Amino acid sequence: MSFSEGHKFSDDSKQHLAQIIDNINAGIWEYNITTKNIKWSVGFYTVLGYEPDEIECSNHIFFEHLLYHQDKPAFLTALNNQPSTSTQPLQIRLLTKQSGYHWFESTVKKYNDETGQIIYGSIININQYKQAQIQAAHNDLVYSEALKIAKLGSWELNALTMGLSLSKQFYDIYELQNHVKLSLDEVISFFEPPHRPVIKNAIDNAIEYCQPYDLELLFRSAKNNVIWVRAKGIPIINDFGKCITIRGIIQDIDNKKRKNLALESSLNLLTDQNRRLQNFAYIVSHNLRSHAGNLQFMVTLHDETELPDDRAEILSHIKSISDSLSATIEHLNEIVQIQTEITNERTVVDFETVFKNIISALKSNIDTLDATITYDFSKCPQIHYIPAYMESILQNLLTNALKYSSPERKPVIKCHTIKERNHIYLFFEDNGIGIDMERYGDKMFGMYKTFHQNPDAKGIGLFITRNQIEALGGTIKVDSTVNIGTKFTIRLV
Repeated sequence: MSFSEGHKFSDDSKQHLAQIIDNINAGIWEYNITTKNIKWSVGFYTVLGYEPDEIECSNHIFFEHLLYHQDKPAFLTALNNQPSTSTQPLQIRLLTKQSGYHWFESTVKKYNDETGQIIYGSIININQYKQAQIQAAHNDLVYSEALKIAKLGSWELNALTMGLSLSKQFYDIYELQNHVKLSLDEVISFFEPPHRPVIKNAIDNAIEYCQPYDLELLFRSAKNNVIWVRAKGIPIINDFGKCITIRGIIQDIDNKKRKNLALESSLNLLTDQNRRLQNFAYIVSHNLRSHAGNLQFMVTLHDETELPDDRAEILSHIKSISDSLSATIEHLNEIVQIQTEITNERTVVDFETVFKNIISALKSNIDTLDATITYDFSKCPQIHYIPAYMESILQNLLTNALKYSSPERKPVIKCHTIKERNHIYLFFEDNGIGIDMERYGDKMFGMYKTFHQNPDAKGIGLFITRNQIEALGGTIKVDSTVNIGTKFTIRLV
């Protein structure tokens, strides 16, 4: 056995080299194009699970029985095109004796000798490595799909350099097509302005005090979509207890968050409605019982009285009590009607048309008080609403503004609407006598709640107005200052 000079080997050296290869789970093959003679080393048989000469050493066996049919074109291309100096390996599948197809890595080279053109190469069993590679690729795919389904992206912040590493899913949530490198300030800038200091403080605390955080914040993507996201970060510390890295996730939770907010809002509305209904039932029960008791007393007194003048006076009291009872029942009917009319068809309501009609109806009151009424519905001229509700709301507000105007100045009443995102707001403002909010703020919209000595005050108008607004999913709030005026802010839808 001897090796020749340079890169050339003697026949003994080639045989020795084949023996070495045979012992490392690999084999070599050789094919003489001119003579059609083919040779397989012992290792070639061994890596396939065969003993030498157990299967026929031929092109037919190799291509028709051993080589997986889908890998045949690639192997033939390598045979035909492979330059003599190329070392690019080829991955193919060969059928083993007992374990089915295994992955092999094969080299293909050419050279010429006195017998003709020779093609030769080696095969190495890489099945274990290939299976691990396929499994890793599958795991990566499953992991990536899981993150995609969960709408979850990951990130890592180096606390020393403040450099960020962002996952592909992170960019997907940000709706950034190009995976440009982002700074921490740029990442934070995508959050809505009120939430930017929240996330910034959370990251600062994680770095400074190693405090983890888990927040739900509003976020605006690159495509201007405003969504709720969950931002979570966990500090990674060194041996000295200092934060060196923050690892975290950002998750699109918009659907779930909005459902929870809607559910919470509905629950609050139902709780409030239930409280008001209980209060209403108590008031009605109390008033009806009071009227019934008074009537019973007056009837008994009438029966026991003999003087005609006294009986006439008692009858007048009975009539007064009867009128009051009738009014209470009428109020009850109005409240019940609000709930029954919720299902009425909503149509397009023109604010200016409705408001002008109400001003015309109240013209004598307006002229008497010399009130100035201005309105501006240009920013939101119309709304899809129940017309009777809108008319009732505007009429109650305008009637109250006139009724509770200040005797020290002429009434100035302003009304306007705006549209903000998906909501329509109505603002109604006057310079009347105002309400002591500290004293009556929690009773503003209660039934039979009055806050002034006005003899026309019954305490039912605002109660009905609030019920009508909330019945259609809106809200109403009031700001008022005694002797300055009152402002109602109404979110209609």
